[in-house]
Amino acid sequence: MELKNPVMTASGTFGYGLEFADFVNLEDIGGIIVKGTTLEPRQGNPYPRMAETPKGMLNCVGLQNKGVDYFCEHIYPTIRDIKTNMIVNVSGSSPADYAECAARIDALDRIPAIELNISCPNVRQGGMAFGVTAEGAASVVKAVRKAYHKTLIVKLSPNVTDVCEIARAVEAEGADSVSLINTLMGMAIDAEKRKRVLSIGTGGLSGPCVKPVALRMVYQVARAVKIPVVGLGGIMSATDAVEFLLAGASAVEIGTANFIDPAITVKVAQGINDYLDCHGFASVHDIIGTVE
Repeated sequence: MELKNPVMTASGTFGYGLEFADFVNLEDIGGIIVKGTTLEPRQGNPYPRMAETPKGMLNCVGLQNKGVDYFCEHIYPTIRDIKTNMIVNVSGSSPADYAECAARIDALDRIPAIELNISCPNVRQGGMAFGVTAEGAASVVKAVRKAYHKTLIVKLSPNVTDVCEIARAVEAEGADSVSLINTLMGMAIDAEKRKRVLSIGTGGLSGPCVKPVALRMVYQVARAVKIPVVGLGGIMSATDAVEFLLAGASAVEIGTANFIDPAITVKVAQGINDYLDCHGFASVHDIIGTVE
């Protein structure tokens, strides 16, 4: 899959793209990864499910969506003619769920790729996320690879001991690329009320506070696998994006920053071009993985 520029949107932070059309030319973005889609509709978690933290935010939205059939019938017709890479983030509760959801998206001719969210709970293992073990991650990718024939990006969880082991496991089962990091598990407590802030207690931490962790993991994974790496986690500026490219990412995703500036994606893409011009590089390929 080719990108017109190395900047994409992170799933769950940009809706289906159309929500941002009043603020930015969607076709100036390298790729738009739409919100998480599951085989069956999901209501998500009870409110409150978002909390502000120093230099970041917590969320436990819970993959609220109307299911893949609704996406195919109602959402896809509205986004199919946007002239950029429209990518669907796929989630599930079992390898079979993932594979069936991916198969239905495979039939959509204007969707060139999916991104697998393997940070979902494996219901057969007591809620443990698929992405926290090499075996669990591999089982999902193996099932999906049989059902899906286009570009397969696997989104890795940072809540692991050895992210490189899991990256190699999904590469071995046919992943075309990996993206990282997904959110870090965190918690917020209201001291006055002596209560947890989020309805389910814990949530995913994102924003600039996670960037050093994300940068380290991208650097490690880019040297552990042969497939392209997409970097995300706390990117708020073009300089942040360039750091991920230098660490070894071939592209980046912007998430939480979209809530602060809905046009941040195109600003970062232009900022990357300015950096390349300033330093005499002909292409973004000239800086990928070149950090000393």
